[in-house]
Amino acid sequence: MNYFALFNLTPSFEIDKAGLAATYQQLQKLTHPDKFATASERDKLIALQKNAQVNDGYQVLKTPLSRAEHMLELRGVELQHEQKTMQDGAFLMQQMEWREQLDDAQHADDPLSALESLDEDVAADIKRLLSELGALLEQSDDESNENAANLVRKLKFLFKLRHEIELKEDALSDF
Repeated sequence: MNYFALFNLTPSFEIDKAGLAATYQQLQKLTHPDKFATASERDKLIALQKNAQVNDGYQVLKTPLSRAEHMLELRGVELQHEQKTMQDGAFLMQQMEWREQLDDAQHADDPLSALESLDEDVAADIKRLLSELGALLEQSDDESNENAANLVRKLKFLFKLRHEIELKEDALSDF
């Protein structure tokens, strides 16, 4: 399913989020199952499926990382996050350092500050990589697509790391 086509958008990393939300609302009204309450079972099922596609499409297109993944899938790029190992040695080393910082933060004099500092560093890297990803996705040659796929893999790790930082911050705040 091409969610860009469903929302009448040109496949692009940068999209008009307000326009996306407005189109989502329109499509929701058109496909909402309540609108088909008196329709045949077949029509109810079709409406339900279309409504699910609209919801799925909106969820994919509204966030940059999932939007990038969708663009790459439409281009035939297999991401295989778990099966494909990271070939970037420097990034692997950085991952290990971040993990150490995350583990060491709970033993710091001010654990919340240590976690906030780590989160700021990770957020800066995410911002930088998203910018690079946008530039790569403007092109659609094989090399750019593969480089974009590698950035998606890195970003997946970084978003997961930020979530782990948030969980540790929440755990510390509960005391």
